[in-house]
Amino acid sequence: MESSDEANMTLADRVFAQIQDAIVKGQLKAGVKMSEAELTTRYGVSRGPLREALRRLEARKLLTRIPHVGVRVVELTIDDVLQMYQVREVLEGMAARLAAEHVTEEEVQGLKQLLQQHQQQTELQTGKGYYQEEGDFDFHYRIVKASRNDVLMQMLCGELYHRVRLYRYQFSVTEGRPHKAFAEHSRIIEAIEAKDGEMAELLMRRHISAARQNIQNHLVGEKR
Repeated sequence: MESSDEANMTLADRVFAQIQDAIVKGQLKAGVKMSEAELTTRYGVSRGPLREALRRLEARKLLTRIPHVGVRVVELTIDDVLQMYQVREVLEGMAARLAAEHVTEEEVQGLKQLLQQHQQQTELQTGKGYYQEEGDFDFHYRIVKASRNDVLMQMLCGELYHRVRLYRYQFSVTEGRPHKAFAEHSRIIEAIEAKDGEMAELLMRRHISAARQNIQNHLVGEKR
């Protein structure tokens, strides 16, 4: 028989995944205060599993706790986001170069299969967005893993990773950007498969630079 703790953890896992998905997709807006009473009703859980889920989301820096106010969805400034992308451009460029040196044929085929799965997304086919689930379903995550560099893994697939997913998803809906991003991913794989580390790094840096410019245009436009 399942213990009470195991049952609570299962519920915490479920509500954690649901709230994280809602934050990444923008269904829970930046800066919004999280009401425990409202969330327990919305997700059908008691306060114990909900609080565990909220603590885990705080650890991922998707929620922030403000003294005497409560927990809110993370809200980054334009400068915060652009600086984050500047760091990504350099580090993920390095990861792509190292991936070209260390990648196996099995990993290359896995990347190609992943893009085939992405290509079937209704959002991508209609040009409405390009959403990638986290971990091994994420193109960027796979590239960093293939670099075989533990420090890059810690930096790019830890705390930074989940905040980046939020902006990657919400700003992939720009007209024309989903198809361009998909094509850029394809060219990066070609360079990695060819063991051309210099080209892989260049293409990855251009890819992230284009994403950064897209986000900057959106955020600056919203401030006007």
